[in-house]
Amino acid sequence: MDSDRPHGYHQTRFWTAYDRLAELADRKVGWHRLPTPFGLLTLIGLRDVLRKHNLYDTTALPAVDLPPIDPPSPHASTARTLDGSYNDLDSPRMGMAGSRFGRNVPIKETRPDPHMLEPSPREISRALLTRTELIPATSVNALVAAWLQFMIRDWFSHGKGPQENPWVIPLTGDDPWPASARPMRVMRTRPDPTAPPGGPDRPPTYANTETHWWDASQIYGTTPEYQRWIRTGPDGTLDPDGKLRVDADGLPPLPDDPDQDPRRTPGFWVGLLMLQTLFTLEHNAICERLRVEYPGWSGDEIFDRARLVNAALIAKIHTVEWTPAVISHPTTKVAMRANWWGLAGERLYRMFGRLSGSEVISGIPGSATQHYGVPYALTEEFVAVYRMHPLVPDDYDLRAAADDRPLLATTLRDLAGPGGVDVARTLGIADLMYSFGTQHPGLVTLNNFPRFLQEFQRPDGNLQDLAATDILRSRELGVPRYNEFRRLLHLPPAADFEDLTGDRQTAQLIKKVYNGEIEQVDLTVGMYAERRPAGFAFSDTAFRIFVLMASRRLNSDRFFTTAFTPAIYTQAGMDWINDNTMATVLLRHYPQLRHALGPVPNAFLPWVRPARPTA
Repeated sequence: MDSDRPHGYHQTRFWTAYDRLAELADRKVGWHRLPTPFGLLTLIGLRDVLRKHNLYDTTALPAVDLPPIDPPSPHASTARTLDGSYNDLDSPRMGMAGSRFGRNVPIKETRPDPHMLEPSPREISRALLTRTELIPATSVNALVAAWLQFMIRDWFSHGKGPQENPWVIPLTGDDPWPASARPMRVMRTRPDPTAPPGGPDRPPTYANTETHWWDASQIYGTTPEYQRWIRTGPDGTLDPDGKLRVDADGLPPLPDDPDQDPRRTPGFWVGLLMLQTLFTLEHNAICERLRVEYPGWSGDEIFDRARLVNAALIAKIHTVEWTPAVISHPTTKVAMRANWWGLAGERLYRMFGRLSGSEVISGIPGSATQHYGVPYALTEEFVAVYRMHPLVPDDYDLRAAADDRPLLATTLRDLAGPGGVDVARTLGIADLMYSFGTQHPGLVTLNNFPRFLQEFQRPDGNLQDLAATDILRSRELGVPRYNEFRRLLHLPPAADFEDLTGDRQTAQLIKKVYNGEIEQVDLTVGMYAERRPAGFAFSDTAFRIFVLMASRRLNSDRFFTTAFTPAIYTQAGMDWINDNTMATVLLRHYPQLRHALGPVPNAFLPWVRPARPTA
């Protein structure tokens, strides 16, 4: 198999012509400038083009020391496995933890950038990314930032990089970087453990330590030891109803082992803890419902079905609530709901079930499994466009849900690591949810990177500028720079700096940093700088990867396609998925939020703050 060619699916002449027409409409007008029905028709064609030309398989390249895989068992046919194996019963390694990231651009284009430190990632961070004050995304609330990181913890991680031979970034004399941490060092990405030593001269590949599936592994883990621990009560036995452990403080348990303790993991903060807690409680509520329906089932059986239901509900919330909130364009609102319910809509689905096998008419869940000729994997380009740290605010005004009373003015620095757990224990999750729901996140744009993350002290004591690291990481992983990335996604490149931004002052600043070379603009900078469609909190370039990969995460997953049935999920489980939203989940566990959340149509939009009495 030639791994550097997409192995797309065959189409009729009609669909080939349709796709060409969609590309033409997008180039001449832009999908987001068309009336909604025509915008939808255009997006369908654009997705088809991306499926045919932008899926590349890295697993066909030579490999050694593949992750071990257990023999098949009856359990794997009806439940998600811990390591993600056997989702595809004919290709059991597909998408499992330890398997390689795929690519959305030709593999020959993915060699590490030959100009790794040019321009300096640190100087790009200082000049183009530094936040002086928050540029808010006023159409949404700060839960969108916490939610995104909660999803990323499920989807991907490159693992711990080696300590030896780091990238060394020279610093200018006026750089305020602490003298004790000079020069700036950034650990390299962990090499692919399945790549043969001394292999062929080809671009490197990298492996995902998480499963590639949308399976809520950030809650349930990927090892038997971890799963046993979260299911084991204080008496040392598994809960007979399949529930997860919740400690007396209302939070999931935190391991004593420092190697397992999430508080010592880079990136842990109170936003992650809030959502980890919420969906741990939701798992337990699902278990209670299943126990009523199936009193004779074992705790393991209830646990497995509850995990399926919880993971599907999370995927549904991301598809029909989170995404339409952060890309709040009339066309994308309809398109994302159609990914789940189809263009026929939720009402007809509830009345009659699926009207068609077509994903366009009746949605992806319950349709046929489809890999589009390429084994499923998340991609390095998907990882790159999800570098959205500007969503995270630096400052937090924490208030009481009951009466909007000020509780604590604090910062991201104080809400990260162990400090985040202390705040959660002191204030409680309900007040934190209210505080995030009534605060805006940042817009994903230039000069809006969290200050704390530009001088972030990792749990191991090393100091890191995450803005500079984001730039360096895309170069290291062979993600093309902005203009070439757009060409490879069938988009026109920026002709010059003003064409990129539409703002002369910003264009001049970027031009100065990149020495007048528009082709050298990094993907992250280009995406942050470009003009966004109406209602978008991030770029149209990033959206092209979402058009492809957001659908693919559902299309390829057996548990969202052929196994998305009452026989696997139970009818009670299917009803739970259909009937619930982020708001109902929040109100089930924190009913005191009703006055703030009840009037809001989407829990990721700004919540209502109660009127405070005047003096």
